[in-house]
Amino acid sequence: MATNLYDVTSTDQFKELLSQDLTRVSVLNFWAEIAEASKTINALLKELAVKYPDPLFLFIEAEVQEDIAESFEIEVAPTLVILRGHTLLQRIQGADQKALIASLETYGRKGPVALSTTTKSPAAPPTHVDFGEKPSKKRLVGLMNMDKAVLFMKGTPDKPECGFSRKFVAKLREQNVPFSYFNIYTDESVRQGMMISQFFPCLCSNDWPTFPQFIVNGEFIGGLDIVTEMIEEGEFEDVVASVRA
Repeated sequence: MATNLYDVTSTDQFKELLSQDLTRVSVLNFWAEIAEASKTINALLKELAVKYPDPLFLFIEAEVQEDIAESFEIEVAPTLVILRGHTLLQRIQGADQKALIASLETYGRKGPVALSTTTKSPAAPPTHVDFGEKPSKKRLVGLMNMDKAVLFMKGTPDKPECGFSRKFVAKLREQNVPFSYFNIYTDESVRQGMMISQFFPCLCSNDWPTFPQFIVNGEFIGGLDIVTEMIEEGEFEDVVASVRA
């Protein structure tokens, strides 16, 4: 087996692998045992991992690693998610071998070592797929500061549209934390802008580009796992003290 290919067995392992090198391209392969197309893609990726030694290839069994699959909104297997660090480059749904190979040709090789120098600045390489108009940093900052505590979530507090958002709302209500919210499904540009860490530096501490995201006094606090850990360790009270004031 190629040394750049891993079977993901836990959320912690997944986070650790993704965080080792934020400049590295990763291919997340969400597969299912019952999906015949997954077998084809799995076999192809094992070959491609040898041909393309630079990217990280992560095999994630969607029905076993449900939290990871849900965070990336995986609805069918196979689904391939291409990242650089925590930044989304491309998403390929189904056994589209041509699109997969084209994506690796685009993102899967490190640039060659320069044989000469020039005083001209090179054109910036693409860092993500163009999802359309991006929100300005001013708008994102404004949304993050529309209240002392803001939850960027899928759906609304009374009608969450994913399990993580539902659990997050429940925890905030259990802790008696007043908060405003932004439904990221209402504006795709905001959703993508919040996911691109280099576009918005304060989000660089994200574990991966997903939602919900909790903001206090304009600062990113974390996702569900981080806030749950803070509550368990007694650190959350200090974080939200100013919110209750």
